[in-house]
Amino acid sequence: MAAGSVRADSADYKYILSNDVPLIDVRAPVEFAQGAFPCAVNLPLMTDSEREAVGICYKQHGQEAAVQLGHTLVAGEEREARTAAWLAYCRQHPDGYLCCFRGGLRSHLVQQWLHDAGVDYPLIEGGFKALRQYVLTATEEMAAYPIMLIGGNTGCGKTRLVRDLTAALDLEGVARHRGSSFGRTLVQQSSQIDFENRLAIAMLKKQAQGIRHWFLEDEGRIIGSNHLPLPLYNHMQLAPVAVIEMPFDERLHSLHEEYIDLMHAEYVRVYGPDEGWERYGEYLRHGMHAIRRRLGLERYAQLNGSLEEALILQRETGDSRRHTDWLVPLLREYYDPMYTYQLGLKKERIVFRGSYEEVKSYLMTTSQTYGD
Repeated sequence: MAAGSVRADSADYKYILSNDVPLIDVRAPVEFAQGAFPCAVNLPLMTDSEREAVGICYKQHGQEAAVQLGHTLVAGEEREARTAAWLAYCRQHPDGYLCCFRGGLRSHLVQQWLHDAGVDYPLIEGGFKALRQYVLTATEEMAAYPIMLIGGNTGCGKTRLVRDLTAALDLEGVARHRGSSFGRTLVQQSSQIDFENRLAIAMLKKQAQGIRHWFLEDEGRIIGSNHLPLPLYNHMQLAPVAVIEMPFDERLHSLHEEYIDLMHAEYVRVYGPDEGWERYGEYLRHGMHAIRRRLGLERYAQLNGSLEEALILQRETGDSRRHTDWLVPLLREYYDPMYTYQLGLKKERIVFRGSYEEVKSYLMTTSQTYGD
């Protein structure tokens, strides 16, 4: 393969994304941080400051001068070090591709330098921009598949059911957030572009399995700091709903385990006993603080006081049961009424109600014909 050539599948974006084909993204770190693909590693041609200098030169003196400045900035030991990193990745991932923003000058230059070093490596036709456009178009097309929503009050197991169904998309998992004010996880949410890219890839992989319909948790458009793509969200507003009905005590037990006990254990596992405890406490306080205006400041102060008392007891004795003192009223006074209201707006679209197992059985049976 000669320098400047491409493989036969260099523009097969569906294959590249749905099969996690490795990418060397040679854009500057600031570009990569704004949005990238999960199968990409950032091994930039230029640093952020170098890219800025070349950009200014291009505007003031034109492309030829900018290219010359780029060669001056990335030369000698810098060029050798960056080339060595690209070569190492190429050897580790011989099936991969180079990628810059438009598949233009930067990826061609890296490709030439690799060729000079004895390695011919293909590039993505159209670069990140072409991949991104494909993602947007594919998402809109796949969002038009038949959808059924899984509804139910907080703690009834909607997310667990989503993860049990082949035709389901775990929107909260893709967003790295559980959707509520206490929905943060230990994995930081990413940029909106990253979220959209991951969601599209999840849909493409399901499509490759023959899935042509979606089971989705009944979500608002915003999950933490990420927004569902508008075509998907709009289609969800027309979808039928299957509602899980679960006794309050069972939901309370599930939420206590997930948001209190498991989160404490996970923070301690990742950060150690002392820092883990501090981060766990901050996580709970942040969740309560996020809804203080909706609770009303007086009620917020009361529930926050109960939270602090529960944390003190848990810290001293290891007993987390006092957290029910604020969790129970929070469910009864805030989360349950809010979801009852929201579900009331969808009452004409409710097609099934039942226990967790009944809804699961209904959806699995429905999946055999849904979308046909």
